Amino acid sequence: MSESGKNNSHPGKGLNRRSFLKGMGTGIVGSATLSQGLLSAAPQGPTPSSKSQDITSATVTMTINGKRQSLEVEPRESLAHVLRERLQLTGTKIVCDRGECGACTVILNGRTVYSCMMLALEAEGARITTIEGLAVGEKLHPIQEAFVKHDALMCGYCTPGFELALKGLLDQNPNPNLQEIKRGLSGNICRCGTYPHIFNAALELAGGKGGK
Repeated sequence: MSESGKNNSHPGKGLNRRSFLKGMGTGIVGSATLSQGLLSAAPQGPTPSSKSQDITSATVTMTINGKRQSLEVEPRESLAHVLRERLQLTGTKIVCDRGECGACTVILNGRTVYSCMMLALEAEGARITTIEGLAVGEKLHPIQEAFVKHDALMCGYCTPGFELALKGLLDQNPNPNLQEIKRGLSGNICRCGTYPHIFNAALELAGGKGGK
């Protein structure tokens, strides 16, 4: 009997508190041992010391200005960087490098894109036209002639992007009005402010003169 008059052992009624806790401890150890056995028998993944081989380059094939090109590029390289630095097509300008100014505009599979916002790997199999692909030899494209005629350039840095954006517009809409021209060229910025001259050049080309 305890001081409180209660018997804590309860003989003849199965487990007491001490034997219950002892049994729980044995069960936990047994479970841990079983778990370790299952884990040791399971297939093991790669250890921290084993590393997969990083992909540092890949081959991309594009048709640029009618010429098929295959070259090794890094996964991080933008299309604009590859055009300028690997293929020396420096008419593609990198200005903002974040898809805001339009100086890097090219025509890819019939639509205008910002080449600074596109990985070169994404252009696999694409047909691309840069500003170098507009003229035929020494003969300027009608869009280029119109820009010269209307003095639609000052520093000229944005001009390639504007001309390709205009070609993309005229290919889709051969006879745009002024509002359609403004909307079609709204993704390109001219810091010199030659917009009126650019619009005049575009209006002269309306009617199919500068499209396909």
